[in-house]
Amino acid sequence: MVKKHLSRFYMALIYIFLYAPIIVLVINSFNGSKTQVNWGGFTLKWYFELFQDRNIKTALYYTVIVAVLSAIISTVLGTMAAIGIHSLKGKKKALIVNANYLPIVNPDIVTGVALMILYLSFNVHLGFKTMLLSHIAFGTPYVVLSVLPKLKQLNVHLSEAAMDLGATPFYALRKVIIPEIMPGIITGFLMALTLSIDDFVISFFTTGNGVTNLSIVIYSMARRGIKPTINALSTLMLVSVLTLMLIINSRKNSTKNKKIKRNGGNN
Repeated sequence: MVKKHLSRFYMALIYIFLYAPIIVLVINSFNGSKTQVNWGGFTLKWYFELFQDRNIKTALYYTVIVAVLSAIISTVLGTMAAIGIHSLKGKKKALIVNANYLPIVNPDIVTGVALMILYLSFNVHLGFKTMLLSHIAFGTPYVVLSVLPKLKQLNVHLSEAAMDLGATPFYALRKVIIPEIMPGIITGFLMALTLSIDDFVISFFTTGNGVTNLSIVIYSMARRGIKPTINALSTLMLVSVLTLMLIINSRKNSTKNKKIKRNGGNN
């Protein structure tokens, strides 16, 4: 009994340590006082001031456009790569799957500096294009990891049966394989979108003058001193990422429940 209570107390401490700063930030985004220690009453004025700031609106535009474009392109590339990897066998497949893990486990600062050096080596001007390419580079491996499990669950005879009935390989891919692995594709898209919105380090090293996203703007604002609008902006980013994560998890649970029902509740 004592061990059980100690375990719960230990877990509670960990969650307090993790989430207390976030809760304080969200509360202060509604604080009417400019100081972080005094409560000046509930207000939404920091949110209104936030959207009157031209730099914020520009950063929001680049954040959304880069996130959507990079997520779409990463999803297409990652899905094609996953289908190609799935068709491989033996050591070649293991080698490529492990190579796909490298950008994921690699520290962001190493990836950011490496991409910056690559662009400068080819005299590519740092800006919107380089930021977009960088987000595609780190989003694609996550799409591959989301689609590969769906391909493993796919009945290997489905595409063969479609082609036996007269379908071309492309038609079988479009009408049979893609619909079957669609949950993994959508999950990969949402993960790439979330990571792009959340990224700071790689964006910081691969962008140029006049092109910033929200995370870079928050960093720049914080260097000049903590303003209440930073709390409001951070809260909006937190809500956006949290919403996407809830959608991803609900999709995973839905897919798992469907699989259990299809197998007669044996899993």
